Amino acid sequence: MPALVYRITEVLSAIVIDLPLGTNLGLFYILWTLLSGRLLQSRGALIPALAATGLEPAVVRRAWAAFAAGAWDVSQLIGALQAVVRQEGRWHAQHCGGYRVVAVDTTGFFRPRLKNCATKHFLSQAGEALPAIPFGLIASVGHVGTQTVPIVRQVVRAPNATATETELISAVLGQAATALAPDEAVVVDRGFSPRKLHAAEVPRWVSRVPRNFTARRVALPEYGGKGRRPSRGVLVRPLARTRKGHTLAATPPDRTETMLVAGRSVQADIWSGLCLPQTEAAPSAFQCVVVRDPAYQEPWVLATNLALPAADLLAFYHERWPIEQVPLTAKQLIGAQRQFVFADAARQRLPELALFASSLLMYLAATHPAQPTGFWDRTPQPTAGRLRRVLAQLDISKTAPLPWQLRKKNSVTGHLPKGIQAHRRSAPPIQARV
Repeated sequence: MPALVYRITEVLSAIVIDLPLGTNLGLFYILWTLLSGRLLQSRGALIPALAATGLEPAVVRRAWAAFAAGAWDVSQLIGALQAVVRQEGRWHAQHCGGYRVVAVDTTGFFRPRLKNCATKHFLSQAGEALPAIPFGLIASVGHVGTQTVPIVRQVVRAPNATATETELISAVLGQAATALAPDEAVVVDRGFSPRKLHAAEVPRWVSRVPRNFTARRVALPEYGGKGRRPSRGVLVRPLARTRKGHTLAATPPDRTETMLVAGRSVQADIWSGLCLPQTEAAPSAFQCVVVRDPAYQEPWVLATNLALPAADLLAFYHERWPIEQVPLTAKQLIGAQRQFVFADAARQRLPELALFASSLLMYLAATHPAQPTGFWDRTPQPTAGRLRRVLAQLDISKTAPLPWQLRKKNSVTGHLPKGIQAHRRSAPPIQARV
């Protein structure tokens, strides 16, 4: 039996072993099915994907029952994965400017034909928000050797059945602020504005903002001796723009730094001591940095409340990109982009499991010797796609021996007749007439 089978069995067993008896065995098979990409073959149908792994029909039905109606939550699986990562000690958190990187993002699993789906998610290809099951995603960014691996910390559901994108962002930022350690900082994209970060009371953050971003100085200008005393700071506009045919000039930066990135000379203009334009009382100051990199056509506008140099701030934002791999792996490599589950619980659980399995797949790939796709793959890399192709060729019914806690739960009604035999009635005996 290949060593990879023992490795997958050991990790999956450690993740599900604390779940209720019977449910843990069913989720063991579900996770193995997702990791091997069987959903790609069944085009998103979970029961055919389980059957394609070689399981018996009765085992498939029990696994489906554990998934749909079992007493489990994805947070339990995430906590068990984090315990496995800490115990093995091969994954190391990414540090930038003395802080560990925690990336936050939102994603959606589009369900255009799902009935009673009131939630939506924006799709850039369509240019509009489409019916979807949205989630907030919080992940710790780290590396195993030279391989960058995001470890999922939380998968946040929409707060209600009709939640908007703004409500979901507020919910995920609230969860991130609550669980943030003193040496961690949140990094987000343009969908998470500084206003939302301030509203959620996130203590440390780095955000990319739109090119038309404006702010105000925290310090009030000096009183000129006439008119009303100023109650707000001077408006700061990092980049010039045109409005109604008039050019609005950019505010001169407080200072400019030059750094070397991959052999390129990159210029960073910095404005310090800023607050939001509508802030009235006790504003929390932050800084804005405009990065002009010759490798990009447009400059990057970043904002942060951390006292970091421009080089560390740029490196911090670059470390946000690994969180994009989690939904990409879940949808494209695992095959969860199409889904055929419709119950209220199942429509939430399958995307959660797919996001969790994608993070797990990337970690397993980085901690196991690289698996070549074929004889032509002479210098394989430890990527999730290569590992998924190898797992797709393995028979799930021939796994390594499982712990005794992973077994079928005996039914208390197993001795009773089933099916037609359960409700068949026999005719009463005919009494002879005297």
